[in-house]
Amino acid sequence: MIPYGKQSISQEDINAVINVLKSDFLTQGPKVPLFEKVVSEYCKVNYAVSTNSATSALHLACLALSLSPGDWLWTTPITFVASANCGLYCGAQIDFVDIDPETYNMSIDSLKHKLLDAEIHGKLPKVIIPVHFSGQSCDMRAIYALSKKYGFKIIEDASHAIGGKYHNINIGSCKYSDITVFSFHPVKIITTGEGGMAMTNDEKLASKMRRLSSHGITRISDQMSHLPDGPWYYQQIDLGFNYRMTDIQAALGVSQMNRIDNYINKRQNIAAHYNKELSELPIITPHQHVDNFSSCHLYVIRLQCKFLKKNHAQIFQSLRDEGIGVNLHYIPVHTQPYYKNLGFSEGDFPHAELYYQEAISLPIYPTLDKYQQNSVISSLKKILQ
Repeated sequence: MIPYGKQSISQEDINAVINVLKSDFLTQGPKVPLFEKVVSEYCKVNYAVSTNSATSALHLACLALSLSPGDWLWTTPITFVASANCGLYCGAQIDFVDIDPETYNMSIDSLKHKLLDAEIHGKLPKVIIPVHFSGQSCDMRAIYALSKKYGFKIIEDASHAIGGKYHNINIGSCKYSDITVFSFHPVKIITTGEGGMAMTNDEKLASKMRRLSSHGITRISDQMSHLPDGPWYYQQIDLGFNYRMTDIQAALGVSQMNRIDNYINKRQNIAAHYNKELSELPIITPHQHVDNFSSCHLYVIRLQCKFLKKNHAQIFQSLRDEGIGVNLHYIPVHTQPYYKNLGFSEGDFPHAELYYQEAISLPIYPTLDKYQQNSVISSLKKILQ
């Protein structure tokens, strides 16, 4: 089975992890701040706070921006559920903005209309989370301009997008947002096994996220209610969590960052080969916006079902039967039973729902070789033709 995504682990990665296992620190040692430094310098952002998952980073970002009961958080329905769940963790109410039918990112037109209506009804969002689907940035200039008009904060969910660029600016620089979140899950651009990171240019936001990631505890005397009792002293000043990354994970991340540009180049080449070979099939290949450089985390095709004899599910299963480990990213969040119980219904976001009826994610990862990719292409051609 050729999987849709797969980590790439080198001997250098293995050696980096072994060195930590032989060291004095398995966690809360020197590798975590080193990894944060490497990623922040790569993204050209001031602060980076590592976490045990992107979900944790999203939760910390919401808390740092004081999202709370009575507030609204908006995101896109075409994402993993964590992009919405992080608002619920804070007691906020959730709503969605439909996708752009070309990029599959948050639709700026839909966002504008929804903000106008929300202003009339006194339900403007406190936080909006645009998701850079498949590694291609949302139109952040437009979202940022709207944030200045309507007063909401922005968390970029860039779980797919480290290494990507928007108007030649590194995703993660937070030029058009308050906080950006990355994922280092095994199928992402680089991996730490599990892990995430929150980027920001705001020192206060970084300090709060770092404190909340470690039980709400501080060892910084300026943050304490009185002078420390001694060099051992700490104070808990918030109700925090254990969201810390380990040195084992961070060591793997530092090693992986040495190859990030090579990984993305390989993904770009794989996407280009798919684009060329699939151009005559009754499918829609991914749209690349001229302002963006995508990290190509996913390669999603959309079936033009009216020209096909088999339906979506049959084609998906036929590819699986051929040994192609296709997947579907994503089931619209508002159609999940939990969210239906919150009042959402099918039909609420038609572009997202149509996308779901047609989308299939093909294999793309750095070690996918030309023979394997051509097998994917041949199988798809045979099934569709």
